[in-house]
Formats: sequence, C-alpha cells, structure tokens
Amino acid sequence: MVKVAVLMGSPNDKDKMRGAAEMLERFGIEADERVMSAHRSPSDVTAFASGARQEGYAAVICGAGMAAHLAGVVAAHTTLPVVGVPLSGGALGGVDALYATVQMPKGIPVATVAVDGAANAGILVAEMLSVADDEMAEKLARFRAEGSR
Repeated sequence: MVKVAVLMGSPNDKDKMRGAAEMLERFGIEADERVMSAHRSPSDVTAFASGARQEGYAAVICGAGMAAHLAGVVAAHTTLPVVGVPLSGGALGGVDALYATVQMPKGIPVATVAVDGAANAGILVAEMLSVADDEMAEKLARFRAEGSR
C-alpha cells in the first residue's frame, strides 16, 4: 500500500487536516498523520523529511497556520511532492499562511491548495499518483463521476 505523510504544525490542527486523511483513505492510500512544528521541533521535521523517501512515503501533505513554514521546510529536505495546506486562524484568517506556503523560492516547490483545503490536498496527491497507477486513475474517474463527494 502506498503511504503519504500528513503533517500538521499543532495538535489543534487535526480537525482542519482531517479531510486530507479521509480522501487519501478513500483512494486506498495510507495516511500517516503526525504533529511536527517547523519552529518547535525543526530537527524532527528535517530528519523526517530527509528520510521520507527511504521510509517509503510517496508524498507529504503539510498543514500549518500563520507563518506556515512547515511545508517549505519539508520541501527543502526532500524531493518528494509536497502539498501545503494553509490553515485559517490568527489575525489574517489564513491569508498569512497562504502567502507563506505559496511563496517558495525557485527550486523548492510546494503545491498549495486553498486555505483549509485539506481534502483537495488528498485528492491532488491521488491525482499525482494516478499518473503511474491505472487503478488509482480509475478510482479518481469514479470519484469524479459521483460528483466529487
């Protein structure tokens, strides 16, 4: 079974990130949910991201609010696809997290979905994997035919 890491900067982010794990599981992708902070535990984030490919991960979804550096730090330490989910909260309602996630320097891309768009992050990863997996492509086609619910 393919596995994808779903990282969040705080335990408080679990509800907002639930949609990513639900969508991954819907497509038969194992979701490994973890709390890791780019600011509070940077060495843990670096160690995880540096070894993610060797540990068998296919992609990493990162949800964080405000400064939202988690996805960028992960992307700096892996060549796996990284999808950032900017989370709402704080004085700017998630716009700060959106800008922090999407404004990556050349060479360190982070695919970014809408604020609180965790479900779309899960779907996007399934779409990436479907390029080399006909069964996943069929699952996505059925999902779309059902109205993407």
